[in-house]
Amino acid sequence: MSEIVNIEERQRIKRILDGKREEYAWFVKTYSQQVLNFTSRMVPNAEDAKEVAQDAFVKAFRSLGSFNFQSSFCTWVCRIAYHKSLNCLKHQPPHYVDIDNLPAITDEELSTGREERIAMMEAAVEDLPPDERMLIHLYYYEDRPLRDIAYIVDAEPNVLATRLHRIRKKLLLAIKRKEDE
Repeated sequence: MSEIVNIEERQRIKRILDGKREEYAWFVKTYSQQVLNFTSRMVPNAEDAKEVAQDAFVKAFRSLGSFNFQSSFCTWVCRIAYHKSLNCLKHQPPHYVDIDNLPAITDEELSTGREERIAMMEAAVEDLPPDERMLIHLYYYEDRPLRDIAYIVDAEPNVLATRLHRIRKKLLLAIKRKEDE
């Protein structure tokens, strides 16, 4: 991963594993808002998103001994939160869009600078299914590298690059439809 676990995190994890469980509060305090923001993008119900974030921290605590420092603690707990979010969403009906006949697009077509188009883009992003919305947020809004996102969602970076390309096509189509209305 491109992130390196800082020394403070390593030391705190070692102390927790040595029995000083109260040290875990630092991780919750430091990363809870980021993890809640993460789950809120996938899980539409605010209470469910909070519960998923809490469950992710509980699972991370219970699994701390298996944390292998491949990523930062925050990326690791986001990975757990991602899978917990997917489990939460399993009971919701799927959202399908036919992307095979979508036109090819460029990043220039997506960002024209016009305020109305930006508003349409934001609305189109919010209309995406939760997993696609999460990829857009992680890649474009949080500026996370594909490698980190791939770790979180347990996918290959090249697969995510293809998914992002298809999502951009969907967004362009949605914007074009709004413009034609």
